Order: sequence, then structure tokens, then C-alpha cells
Amino acid sequence: MLRRDRPIAAPFLFRTWLREMNRRTILILSGLAGLDAVVSLWVGQQSYSWMPPQASAEAVLVDNLFSFMTTLGSLIFFGVMGTLLYSIIFQRAAKYDASDGPPIEGILTLEVVWTIIPIVLVIWIAGVSYQTYTRMNILGKIDTPELGSPTLSAQVDSAAGGDRPVNQPIEVRSRQWAWEFHYPDANVSSTELHLPINQRANLLLTSEDVLHGFYVPAFRVKQDVVPGREIEFAFTPIREGRYRLRDSEYSGTYFAANQTNVVVESADDYQQWLAAAAATPPTPAENVAFQEYSRSVAAGNNLGWKTVEPAPAPVVNFAGSDTDPHE
Repeated sequence: MLRRDRPIAAPFLFRTWLREMNRRTILILSGLAGLDAVVSLWVGQQSYSWMPPQASAEAVLVDNLFSFMTTLGSLIFFGVMGTLLYSIIFQRAAKYDASDGPPIEGILTLEVVWTIIPIVLVIWIAGVSYQTYTRMNILGKIDTPELGSPTLSAQVDSAAGGDRPVNQPIEVRSRQWAWEFHYPDANVSSTELHLPINQRANLLLTSEDVLHGFYVPAFRVKQDVVPGREIEFAFTPIREGRYRLRDSEYSGTYFAANQTNVVVESADDYQQWLAAAAATPPTPAENVAFQEYSRSVAAGNNLGWKTVEPAPAPVVNFAGSDTDPHE
């Protein structure tokens, strides 16, 4: 008999278990592993529907990466949960069995395997993520290897019919709490960002006060706007429509009001909008944050500490609608 106070050699038990496994058990375990893989692949494909519409070329790459990581996560989740449920249902101790289990020592082979597998998975995920980010190429003037494939901007330009003329970047000016967009080529300012479809949008991000975040969920691109720095940022819109630009950083009391629309339109409509805006004299735009602040002051609200007063409304040629397109 085995003594309860003496450790049992786990490799011996493991080899005994392998010998006792019959063909039926192996087939059942293989079937369950296959079912886990199929369900995980299905969940990974369903993850595409969890996101807003893919309105930029970068969104396609980001969603592919997200689906890949969702598939791997589902594979691990269902595998672990399935094992736990099987153990709870079929490997429970008898009703009144309060004895200790056998003191089994560790199995070196299994410990090596479940250490190597996570390492391989992490390296795999990191490699795919780096390759995706390199193909996106959203930050300007950064020399990165192309990993044997052209960058996304080159692919889009080629598909759209050749090289595009190089224009001055659109200046994105962020402040507490309003967005302003200046188009140097046409000398036009707007509180609404207009972009031509299937052309690389080159932006120059600046902040006049604190840290802001340029984030368009439908484009899957986000960039912090750092005070005192000019940040070149680029992406390629591929779907016409109106989308919402939000400040993704907590930049102060009224940061939630720091949002506006991004309009993706055809090249002809974009040029017509520029021409019409250039012919319009500059006027102060609507400033939601300043309106909220004024109502708070008029109501006599006092929180007991000083609140940052919103910056004056930007003076622009075109003041966009503040209606949220919910995309």
C-alpha cells in the first residue's frame, strides 16, 4: 500500500495514466479539442461585428488583429473552462469523503510544456501586432522595416490609381475644449474635419494647453496630442460618411464636449467644400464647452475650487454641425 505521508512520483502516475488511456478516450479528447478550435474560430469571426463600421484602411488591419487575438483568447478560455467543468462534474470526491488527496510531486515534462506554450503565444502575438502596426505606418517620418511587404499607404495609392500629389498636412489644433482644422493649401479653417475618400489623410497635430487624444472609433486610429510638440499623423479613409472624433484623454472638466464630426466624401465634393469654405468669411463657431460653462456660472454653481474656463470659440470659415452621427 501507498503511504499517505510519502510523495508519489508524478512521472510514474503520468506514465500509468497514459498506458491506461484507451482509444475511445483519445478520440473523445481529440474531438473536444477540435470543437474548442471550431467554436473559437467562430467567436473570432463574430468579433468583427462588435466594432463600428470599417471606415479606414487601418480599421481593416486592426480588426484582423483583434479577431486573431479574440480567437486565441477564446481557445484558451474554453479549454480551461471545459477542463474545470469536466473535473467538477466527473472527478468529484465522494459525498462524505474528507480525506486528503495523494501528495503528488510535480511533473517536469508538463511544467516545461505549459511554460513554453505561453512564451510562444506571447511572441506570436507580439510579432503579428508589430507587423500590423508597421503596415499601418500612421506616424510620419519614422523609418521602419516593411517586413517584406509594402506599407498600407503605398497599397492604397496603388489601388487608387497611382501616386497622389503631396499636399501640406491639415493642421489639427486642439484646445480646452474645441477642435480646429486648418487647410494651408486653401487657407481654410473649420471645426469639422473633411477628408477625400481613398486618399492618404496627412495631419499635423498640436495642442495649445494640455494633453488631448485624437480618436475616431470608426477609423480605429488614436494618437495623443502632446503640448509643445508637432506630431505627424496619417491614415486612409475608405468609406464615405460622417464619423465622430472624440477627445480620448481626460483634458479637464468639459473634455466630454470636445468632439466633432469627420466627413469622408468624394474628391469632387471635397474640392467643392474647400472652394465654398474659402469664399466664406471667418466667424466664431459654436462652442459647446463654453456654453455649458456659461450656464453653470449663470446658475451660480460653485464646486469650491477653480474651474478652467473654456477657450474662446475658434474663428473659422466653416462651422460644422454638432450632431452626433452615432458611428
